[in-house]
Amino acid sequence: MQAGIVSYGAYVPRYRISPGEIGRVWGTDGEAMGQGLNVLRKSVPSPDEDTITISTESLRTALVRGAIDPQQIGALYVGSESHPYAVKPTATVVAQAVGATPNLTAADFEFACKAGTAAIQTCLGLVGAEMIRYGVAIGTDTSQGAPGDALEYSASAGGAAFVIGREHVICRVLRTLSYTTDTPDFWRREGQKYPSHGGRFTGEPAYFRHVSEAARAIMEASGTTPKDYQHVVFHQPNGKFPQRVGKTLGFTEAQMRYGLVTPYIGNTYSGAALIGLANVLDHAGPKERILVVGYGSGAGSDAFDLETTDEIAKFDRSFGRPVQYYLDHGVALSYAVYAKFRGKIHMGGE
Repeated sequence: MQAGIVSYGAYVPRYRISPGEIGRVWGTDGEAMGQGLNVLRKSVPSPDEDTITISTESLRTALVRGAIDPQQIGALYVGSESHPYAVKPTATVVAQAVGATPNLTAADFEFACKAGTAAIQTCLGLVGAEMIRYGVAIGTDTSQGAPGDALEYSASAGGAAFVIGREHVICRVLRTLSYTTDTPDFWRREGQKYPSHGGRFTGEPAYFRHVSEAARAIMEASGTTPKDYQHVVFHQPNGKFPQRVGKTLGFTEAQMRYGLVTPYIGNTYSGAALIGLANVLDHAGPKERILVVGYGSGAGSDAFDLETTDEIAKFDRSFGRPVQYYLDHGVALSYAVYAKFRGKIHMGGE
């Protein structure tokens, strides 16, 4: 492919809560739960943050880093399962906020946690066909778990934006493919405040089957093996699943090092694999091969075979914060403040 990533940016809200604090309120061993999930803490959005603000912050960073005129953006897609409006696009607000309107196409994508990677594939098609100069794909969420549910220990907030183009590509997309089935492992019906999940069913046959099959398929199509990649990024609903699938496929901890971000910020859903990719690009040098496999419940996986170019050595990462900053920093919250921020407390008459 001639198209690839020309710039990127990521953003994670500053607040954090630990599994221990969540378990303290619900009378469970939260620390043990966190260890079981390999989640040390998760990010929490403040009351004035949502997928629109996270998307805008991430994209502004990407545009400045790549010195990209927002009027040259021909498509902007926001992938999320926690859009602020049931009927009103997130993408148009983000496009307006960064000055990309009115001459572009915009839409919201939804496929659980892989909506962001699906948006990248769409942008690749439009850019590759030379229908547009730049396409923007964003993966972001402010996910929630029901109070006391296992999901509450990991569901967090954050996002990443990627600008796809043909000029000054810092990371080429060598190949992409998908693996999709109807596997009902996670869902939320209209009007439900919190999602439901199939417990252990969400691991096997849902996550592990789709991620493994997509990874094997793209390596077979590319004629590669795990040893050909310097970095690998898997979707990470927790910190254990990507480590397990990576080990099963033959990848080492060193290859997964930068791509694994969930232990420090929680599961950002549509942003999880993309924030991991952003962290890899923060550290990568030229000619480094990267395998990325996203996953979305319902269910499907998008796989990407990537390779950084010489342009990445000249890429200015000085604007905005690197992903490592978000992994290392955060302001701790009590469960009471967390519940207030996330709207878990319902007043009479609501």
